[in-house]
Parts: sequence; structure tokens; C-alpha cells
Amino acid sequence: MKKHYHLKVVNRFRFTVFVVATIITISTMVNFMLDLDTAASLSYNEYAQVEIQSGDTLWSIAEKYMPKSLDTREAVYKLCQLNNIDANTLYVGSIIQVPIYH
Repeated sequence: MKKHYHLKVVNRFRFTVFVVATIITISTMVNFMLDLDTAASLSYNEYAQVEIQSGDTLWSIAEKYMPKSLDTREAVYKLCQLNNIDANTLYVGSIIQVPIYH
């Protein structure tokens, strides 16, 4: 003879809290095990000084020095903000700060 087991939820709120907490815990553990914390890879504490050469643009500097995962338009915007310049006010011989990402 085969026994049949039936699950009866006594308190829906407690059951829902348990399920949500379990999902959050499992997803956090998977995140740490697979090392998916990408925010740490885009942090910077140091700056490099880059001298502007003939033919340099903020776009080319952003493509060369900024991380490949960062959109180039966003990188140019960050360089403009950091150096308090506009994209069209770049002069040969001037020095700008470029963040070094780790």
C-alpha cells in the first residue's frame, strides 16, 4: 500500500517569508561562489596623468585607458567631469587625470 503525504500550509505569511528568505540566501551563495560581484572590478583609487598628444581625443583616450566593460560615451563623460573640461577643449601638451581601474 502506498502512502500519500499532503502538505498543508498553516500560515501563508510565514511560508512566504520562508520561501523569499531561502531564495535570497541561495542566490547570494551562488553569487559568492561564482564570484559575480562585478562592482569591485570597476573601483579606482589611483589616477594616471596623461599628456595630450597631437591627434588625441577624449574618445581615443577613453578607449585606451578605461575598462572595456564601460561604455565609451560614459567614459568620456567621466573624464570630462573629473578634469572639469569639455570634449572640444583638449589641447596638445595639456595633462589630464585618468582613473586607474582595478
